[in-house]
Amino acid sequence: MMGVVGKTAAEIFDSVRTLTQTGALAPGQELPTVRDLAATLDVNRNTVSMAYKRLVTAGIAITRGRLGTVIRKQSGPGEQEGSLPGSPLADLGGGNPNPSWLPDVGAALARKPYRPRLYGEPTVDPELDALARRWLTGDCPEQFKVNLTHGAVDAIERLLAAYLVAGDKVAVEDPCFIGSVNTLRTAGLHAVGVAVDTQGMQAEALEHALAQGAQAVIVTPRAHNPTGCSLSAIRARKLRAVLARYPHVLLIVDDHFSLLAVSEYHDVIRPEARRWALIRSVSKMLGPDLRLAFVASDEQTAQRLRLRLAPGTNWVSHLLQDAVGACLSSSEVAKQIAQAREGYAQRRELLATALAAQGIAVTSPADGLSLWLPLPESSQPIVLALARHGWLVRGGEAFAVQAQAHGLRITVSTINEASAQAFASVLGYVLGQR
Repeated sequence: MMGVVGKTAAEIFDSVRTLTQTGALAPGQELPTVRDLAATLDVNRNTVSMAYKRLVTAGIAITRGRLGTVIRKQSGPGEQEGSLPGSPLADLGGGNPNPSWLPDVGAALARKPYRPRLYGEPTVDPELDALARRWLTGDCPEQFKVNLTHGAVDAIERLLAAYLVAGDKVAVEDPCFIGSVNTLRTAGLHAVGVAVDTQGMQAEALEHALAQGAQAVIVTPRAHNPTGCSLSAIRARKLRAVLARYPHVLLIVDDHFSLLAVSEYHDVIRPEARRWALIRSVSKMLGPDLRLAFVASDEQTAQRLRLRLAPGTNWVSHLLQDAVGACLSSSEVAKQIAQAREGYAQRRELLATALAAQGIAVTSPADGLSLWLPLPESSQPIVLALARHGWLVRGGEAFAVQAQAHGLRITVSTINEASAQAFASVLGYVLGQR
């Protein structure tokens, strides 16, 4: 029957997996019923049932209840942040920071000559560790440990791998950051969407996701991507109360905009939390190519991270650490970051005002590099129409988890008054033609 063989659950699992890898079983093809395959292989039904459950957990098959178990279509990489270089369109969709507001890393590094490190040296430079502690103290429980990863998405992937297995559920904001969605997909984890509003992740929706068995939660405390929303103090307290009822759940706080945010940071990590991590990347303030993020966490989580970030394996280059340390210790770079924070805020206000003059309301208040325009239906006709007029924006559907994320994410990083007025005029015209 389809070439499936085996006498144990492990053997049946391996047989089906091999058949999918060779193409003998195609995506969408239905597997035999548990009863039929058990009879064919002359094994107990529970043996086949266990094999099928493992196939579902591994993301090889999906179960449709009484409709049976079918081979799952393997997901592609999905959409990615950024835009293709050389595009003739005015880029309001890439989600990138303004290049002119990024510091001269070479100049900063020149002030601190590189010293070669060898195998066995501390994975986190002592000076950078001290800097991180000054930055993170007060924003998470005391007695935290510091690790470094290759950016925020790398941190999320490593944290989830430290505790979860394929098939586990993870509660995420819906709509959700593209990088997080792709990370969950490739790891075989199941995203459970948690609705957001202008105050961030909704507590009642999080409660529902955790009651469904979510083993981890990823929260954006401010400048949520794509909506720009930030947690209020009241909402943060409500989330802490919900999380207190699920102490076994891993809590990951992705404060990606950190020093550039105008919104206040409100902590959702309880002092007695068992498994938690606060991530602060330097991508937005120093540039995406500086692949480094600070990860503060409880001791057990830190130990698990270090198993894969140990000397001689996959630690973050000390050259990158020196560059980041030199930048974050520089008064000149601090002024640049402050100017960028003010500049992004001005650009958000500039575009929001221009859109309001056209009768177009974006989600407010907003923080981050973009504005979010909710739409009642698919964004694709609007995205295509704007492209024909020379403008590139990001359709909201790419950020969807479970609910329909109809909307436009409009990146403001390089916009000015003239381009804001021009874009608002074109968008008003396009929306009026619907």
